[in-house]
Amino acid sequence: MSKKAQQIGKRILARIKSRGRGWVFTPSNFEDMCGRSTVSTNLQRLREAGQIRQLARGLYDYPETHSKLGVLAPSADAIAKALAGREAIRLQPSGAYAANLLGLSTQVPARMVYLTDGASRIVQVGNRQIILKRTTPRNMAPAGRISGLVIQALRHLGKEHVDDEIIAQLNRRLDRAACDQLMKDICYAPGWIAEIFRKLANGKAGGA
Repeated sequence: MSKKAQQIGKRILARIKSRGRGWVFTPSNFEDMCGRSTVSTNLQRLREAGQIRQLARGLYDYPETHSKLGVLAPSADAIAKALAGREAIRLQPSGAYAANLLGLSTQVPARMVYLTDGASRIVQVGNRQIILKRTTPRNMAPAGRISGLVIQALRHLGKEHVDDEIIAQLNRRLDRAACDQLMKDICYAPGWIAEIFRKLANGKAGGA
């Protein structure tokens, strides 16, 4: 290996370590250093040396380790962030995963669904599936904000299953700033969810 190639390899490893354990990345995270083929060659070397882990084609992580549990699985959000960065797309947690993130469901789904303005696809990582589902611009308008997460969680639960206890859980979970954001994005919510937004906002205004 040439001296230049060794230097590039060291720079790539230094960047990986600087991001810390648990970072999920793709070759595009290093294309400012060298060409794609050189990046791929270096990542392959690091994988073979056991310094990084390959999760799927073109997807790697610098795995976290636990003294008792060993090497830990990457978080779904870390995987999604890496995919979003590589493909220059936006992602919005949806379905059971959105409800779980808000504490409205204890179910940790094996299939994590994200709405996207990019192409639909399925990424298999171990025994989990990260599902990217293309949706409308309206659904993606509040993506990345608490309002988008609440809309998707409530849609998953369904109007008939959203009772006073669910609203109370949301009220405990959301602070005044979050409720203000709900009201800013109320135009993107279906009518029945918009009513819940108003209840939550009025509750905070009343000191709840």
